[in-house]
Amino acid sequence: MCSGGGGLALGLETAGFRPVLLLDRLAQACDTLRLNRPDWPVLRTDLLDFDPADHTESYDVDLLSAGLPRVKAAAAVNRTRSNDQELNLLAATVMLAHGVRPRAILIENLVDLAQKDNYQPIRDFIEGELTHLGYQFRWLVVDAADFGVPQTRKSGILVAFRDRLLDRFHPPGPMPLHERITVGTALRRSMAARGWQGVERWAHQADAVAPTLVGGSMDRGGADLGPSGTKRAWARMGVYAGSLADQVPGPHFEWNPALGREGMVQLTVEQTAILQSFPPEWLFAGRKTMRYRQIGHATPPRVAQVLGQAIRAALAAN
Repeated sequence: MCSGGGGLALGLETAGFRPVLLLDRLAQACDTLRLNRPDWPVLRTDLLDFDPADHTESYDVDLLSAGLPRVKAAAAVNRTRSNDQELNLLAATVMLAHGVRPRAILIENLVDLAQKDNYQPIRDFIEGELTHLGYQFRWLVVDAADFGVPQTRKSGILVAFRDRLLDRFHPPGPMPLHERITVGTALRRSMAARGWQGVERWAHQADAVAPTLVGGSMDRGGADLGPSGTKRAWARMGVYAGSLADQVPGPHFEWNPALGREGMVQLTVEQTAILQSFPPEWLFAGRKTMRYRQIGHATPPRVAQVLGQAIRAALAAN
């Protein structure tokens, strides 16, 4: 559900799952999925309008997964607010379990949903529905940087199982801190693609994991790397984060962050995809800002892969 640019689906595919249906309401996201996987069954529709009775191929699947828009804190105070789109999508995903009856469920959302007190009413609703349907569940918080993604990106995760399989689910463990992949390491090759001579000096300064990529609103604004605090973190790595470039630096680019924007490098859309752990061959449909939106909103495929492998191992144990 809410497949977006395909990060969750791609990671689960790598973990050994084969999708029987992918759903998103955004035309460009559906185009992205079809562009990369022409054989995937993609349905463009709103999740709130989806009825599994019209798509019986979704019945009794091994896994129902969803990378949902972030639930707002205001909605957590009163979960009955009917005008809160993100909350309605979360509730609709949980209610799908009634009709689909998957063996396992994976929902990715913001960290606060998994652990903050003011989100407890939403957790109570979710847990009540799942318990009624015979599911056991577990809330997790994962950081993409712990699994080889060159980006600090924390997510709240809900995993649920039928058939008393939760005890067989072993969450993936983090990699050692010293093995985390830095921006300089991840982007050195792409940054040198046009012969830039200063790439090694830049990569040495970009010796940190990237801050969280923020896709921004689908309805307004251009493509930039996030709010002011995030921009300052990028500036410390010699990267101007106020916009994205159409290409990487040329051979004669003079990198001098002291000069401000003109002396800094800018990332391309393709490089932000690398920072999300998408493979280079994965393409995104639409104009530059829309492509970046899909990337910034995606679940990193590598995170989906390690979670998918753990879920698959639990299912196979039955």
